[in-house]
Amino acid sequence: MRGILTGLAVTALVATAAVAAVEPASKHSAKETQRAVAAGLANPARADQAGDDARRKAAEVLAFSGVGPGDEVLDLIPGGGYWTRIFSGVVGKAGHVYAIWPAASAQSGAKGEAALDALHLANVTAKVLASGIVAASEPVDIVWTVQNYHDVANRGGEVALDQLNAEVLKALKPGGTYIVIDHADAAGTGLSGTSTTHRIDPAAVKAEVVKAGFEFVGESDVLRNPADDHSGKVFDPAIRGHTDQFVYKFRKPR
Repeated sequence: MRGILTGLAVTALVATAAVAAVEPASKHSAKETQRAVAAGLANPARADQAGDDARRKAAEVLAFSGVGPGDEVLDLIPGGGYWTRIFSGVVGKAGHVYAIWPAASAQSGAKGEAALDALHLANVTAKVLASGIVAASEPVDIVWTVQNYHDVANRGGEVALDQLNAEVLKALKPGGTYIVIDHADAAGTGLSGTSTTHRIDPAAVKAEVVKAGFEFVGESDVLRNPADDHSGKVFDPAIRGHTDQFVYKFRKPR
């Protein structure tokens, strides 16, 4: 895998990563991001998770995000820390990664926090919040959340999503990036499937985030799967790991 993520192949991946982008929302050049992403993915310290990189389209998604050396990244509800560990290598010694669980996820977050702490990553802070959904000790460049947006809706519907997006806006630096990746539901379904199929209508996500004051920058189609008809639960073995997913990039106005 690591050999695939170098040289011309990485350049090709980046070239296909962005769709319908309005303009870059990153302080890094494409080449700088390419180099940092390739280095982060090739880090021997994460060899145990590298086998999942192709399925997750890690190189493409990270390139689309624009993350790079020195960035402050907030990985919201990071689960087992897959993305947190990659970000640690991408941002390097000059950057920092905050792995954050909201107060509502305290039980699962405690396990995740302990697991990340055990890795002793010098540029990673793992924390379960005592209150709220999003917070860091300093403004960050990127807030990133994967397959979690619909779960926030399950804990409080549109009100909870409004709180989430407001707290993300506050946590970001001016011009900062907000990446939302989630399982797509059929057009027009809104929030109706968040607690049943665990999917969410991409258009509803875009509307909610823009309403909070963000600018929509663009999307990537690298995780799209037209064979997924959106009818099944995302945990169904027939589709699990291969659901149709959207990757949205938003920006906090400068």
